[in-house]
Amino acid sequence: MQLAIGLFGFGKTGSVVANEIICATDCKLSWVIRKSTKCEGEFASHLLGYEHLDEGTIYSIRHVDFDQFYQDNKVDVIIDFSDASAVGEYKNAGKYGIRIVSAISHYNGQEFARLQDLSRETAILYSPNITLGVNFLIEASKLLQKIAPHADIEVIEEHFREKKKVSGTALKIAEDLGLDKQKHVNSIRVGGIVGKHEVVFGLPNQTIRIIHESLNRAAFGQGALYAARWIMSRETGLYSMEEALSLIMASRAGQI
Repeated sequence: MQLAIGLFGFGKTGSVVANEIICATDCKLSWVIRKSTKCEGEFASHLLGYEHLDEGTIYSIRHVDFDQFYQDNKVDVIIDFSDASAVGEYKNAGKYGIRIVSAISHYNGQEFARLQDLSRETAILYSPNITLGVNFLIEASKLLQKIAPHADIEVIEEHFREKKKVSGTALKIAEDLGLDKQKHVNSIRVGGIVGKHEVVFGLPNQTIRIIHESLNRAAFGQGALYAARWIMSRETGLYSMEEALSLIMASRAGQI
């Protein structure tokens, strides 16, 4: 049985994520919602070069009646790679048992409160960076901090030169490690770097660096699919990607 997925966002990252969903044999891209009206009514699969597949009907958010949309276009899970404002547009999804994977980089307080309210109706996994590697980096960094609590720690994030804001992932790493975000997050903007995060542990006689680098945006799609499969077995509530990995790692450790 295929997992029916609805996707918010069809930009640089969203289109790559759509491609990953289409290529996954256990998943089906049911629809795509985007801001613009470009290619409205067409299939995302056709735009991505899969002429033999009719997957991912494209809808413009401007023309969607969200009071009715989820009833007429039910899916198992929504994956969101659009922007923070979309949280108000899937508020009715929980009524139909639709789970949500949010890969939005940053929510303001009001937007995050909406996400928390919605998690009382359905299961939601929220991660500002949905890649498996970054979330493993976070878990490994937390473990190393326990082993070496007196180490100096710095977080370094590198992205393409057009990226304006500080990486939401870097801020989350700092938060999880109990670091002052203003003092211990360092940003570099050069060239076309997709995304690189590094946690540096400074000890008197050694330096330890934990690094993750996204080489292709497909890494976000692969992480989102992992999250979508995982969230289907969860009860109502708000979950993180670290939790998804921690529970898997803990279960594996119990089997050894």
